Amino acid sequence: MTVIVLTNCPAGLRGFLTRWLLEISAGVFVGNPSARIRDVLWEEVQQYAGQGRALLAHTTNNEQGFTFRTHDHAWHPTDHEGVTLIRRPDPNTPAPGSAPRNGPPSGWSRAAKRRRFGRG
Repeated sequence: MTVIVLTNCPAGLRGFLTRWLLEISAGVFVGNPSARIRDVLWEEVQQYAGQGRALLAHTTNNEQGFTFRTHDHAWHPTDHEGVTLIRRPDPNTPAPGSAPRNGPPSGWSRAAKRRRFGRG
């Protein structure tokens, strides 16, 4: 079994995947292609995803019974003693390569709230 999940990807890529897999919901594709076809499909997804994200999950012969791959996703699979886990980024830690957050906190100022909602 193979599952591919696309988020914010071009419609042409979704159309390409429907040749091999069944789209059961918007951006969610399932099927049972051979390993060679699955790898070719994943290469196409990585090439044509554009600004979108993609996730591939498929069955395999390991402890969990499946494995997965990600493309341009904030959550990354990591191996922990033979078991693949998802590493989520810490929201309080700035992303690598980004500038540290300095300046005023985000949100509405009191003046902006008065302008927007009136003086009540």
